[in-house]
Amino acid sequence: MKHLEQIHNQSAWLTSLISVLLGMLVGAGMMLAAGYDPLLAYGALFQNAIFQPYDLGETIRTITPLILTGLAVGLAFRTGLFNIGVEGQMIIGSLAAAIVGLKFSLPPVLHSAAAVAAAAVAGALWAFIPGLLKAVRGVHEVITTIMMNFIALNLSNWLVRTWLSNGADSTDKIKESASLRWDLLSQWFDNSRIHLGIMIALLAAYGMYVLLWKTTYGFELRAVGYNPHASEYAGMNVKRSILSSMMISGMFAGLAGACQLLGTSGYLSIRGGFEGIGFDGIAVALLGANAPIGILLAAVLFGVLTYGGGNMQFAADVPFEVIRVVFAAIILFVAANLSQSIFSRARGMRREPHA
Repeated sequence: MKHLEQIHNQSAWLTSLISVLLGMLVGAGMMLAAGYDPLLAYGALFQNAIFQPYDLGETIRTITPLILTGLAVGLAFRTGLFNIGVEGQMIIGSLAAAIVGLKFSLPPVLHSAAAVAAAAVAGALWAFIPGLLKAVRGVHEVITTIMMNFIALNLSNWLVRTWLSNGADSTDKIKESASLRWDLLSQWFDNSRIHLGIMIALLAAYGMYVLLWKTTYGFELRAVGYNPHASEYAGMNVKRSILSSMMISGMFAGLAGACQLLGTSGYLSIRGGFEGIGFDGIAVALLGANAPIGILLAAVLFGVLTYGGGNMQFAADVPFEVIRVVFAAIILFVAANLSQSIFSRARGMRREPHA
């Protein structure tokens, strides 16, 4: 299985790299067709995202939840599951973090740690329901997780309106002791909103690597993902693997919600719809080949494009929607595997003897 994984990973990395290049070319083509200068636009995008301390801090802040939602989707993919419910699990995580941040009084470090832990547990428990239905009744996780997203959205709105804010559209700010912001870190990046959530995301990525590739149980999870029937025949507990992988995936999503609330917004408000970071995690996981290092790199790319794209429209007068098209094109090429076909065809043409 290890040899097959290496071949798959090499192919996936190549596909992702070429897909990024082709996606950027699609975006450049759109800009040219609309009368914009793609070199100026992309130059402004990357310059605005990484070359100034404040912008770099904001880019890292944008990257943080993408890493965690990408890990959530990627771990589920690795174990043969398609967790579409990361968005809802993230909402429940932010709700749990808000409750602890508002209703409890604890010392600074302990308070933030308790809020983060509550979010992780809440996300895991929310993912437990579709995991149980999948393991016990064979109900497809795509259907149940999509429905759970809407339940999470409306449950959060109801609790904000009826309990956490006493009828207002948003809660008060969480207590300072529960915040993930660190003044010294913010000052290093010119008073940006960067926070300690990036450390949580990096630790989570390392944790996923250790779990899946350095433990016997991780091997079992990956084996179930490759072939549940063969794994069951070999004596592995397939139902337990499905349930635990969904809960770990939900835990990563809950951590993403905690980082957004405790580090960025500081309060919970009525949501008119989904924020979309959980769904962006699907794209991050696909582009990163469902591997921790790949997910980190994909999250960096998407974070740079997201934050830099917002500034690009001011520096180069290019609409932000172009960046969303680039996202869509990248994922289209990854999903369709067109870039690998193009590469293989080009390599075959080079090897053909000339007449």
